[in-house]
Amino acid sequence: MDTDVLIIGGSFAGLSAAMQLVRGRRKVVVLDAKRPRNRFAKASHGVFCLDGKTPEEIRSTALSQLQAYSSFQVVEDTADTVDVHEEGFAVAAQGGTTFKAKRLILAIGITDQLPDIPGVKERWGKSVIHCPYCHGYELSDRPLGVLATSELSFHQAAMIPDWGATTLFTQGQFNPQGEVLDHLLARGVMLEEAPITQLEGEGDSLREVVLADGRKLPLEGLYVSPKAELTSPFIDQLGLELEESFTGRIVKVDGFKETSVKGVFAAGDLSNPMQSGTFAIASGTMAGVGAHRSLIFNQ
Repeated sequence: MDTDVLIIGGSFAGLSAAMQLVRGRRKVVVLDAKRPRNRFAKASHGVFCLDGKTPEEIRSTALSQLQAYSSFQVVEDTADTVDVHEEGFAVAAQGGTTFKAKRLILAIGITDQLPDIPGVKERWGKSVIHCPYCHGYELSDRPLGVLATSELSFHQAAMIPDWGATTLFTQGQFNPQGEVLDHLLARGVMLEEAPITQLEGEGDSLREVVLADGRKLPLEGLYVSPKAELTSPFIDQLGLELEESFTGRIVKVDGFKETSVKGVFAAGDLSNPMQSGTFAIASGTMAGVGAHRSLIFNQ
């Protein structure tokens, strides 16, 4: 199957890129494995005009609007391998189809590695969250916690008091010092060194955390910055250059989201240090524009 642009990933970034390209009257195929990173969230907040809609509602609306364009096609399949050839790229899907495209946009996201604490996984995206702008308002004015997973958690802990009384759980490993500690204390953050061993509550709600010394502390929202992994095989297959960011390694891109390999663009969490639905939409929009410009100016 031949197309102008193949987009791997059909969530916020990928579909935003597709909209720019079909508006530019280019043939676009979105290859979607239907495993978006935000599939665990009850709602997407802070998204312009769509505040409070579920991620699936937003994707469904985007798809229905894209399908009004004759040059758009979505295929539910998983990309397996990618090869570079003279006229662009060939992507083999697990279903057996090979897609040939002049340009390639990777919008496949990253994989969260959650802390191995009972009760975290079940509440991820509900009462255990990572972004205060996305989910913090709904948990405001309640006892809140930040689970330290790295020194980046100190930055997060300094922000959360704007939403409620905050405790930083250092897990006995990540202890702020000096000016960082002074700033946290000035912000009213309480520190707890005893590790959290379990989360308790009804369903996906959080009521309290159990500590290693047996104490139980009331808590209704827990912020976690999970370790994120670039699990896409296409990074190695294409030899994409990576760079370090304050949230970890990401794919290196220029202002138009083009990677170190000409004709390959990376959008969303794969190349964004700031990771949320709104940033994914903005990133995808730029990648779509970048791919379109590349087709015009970089034949």
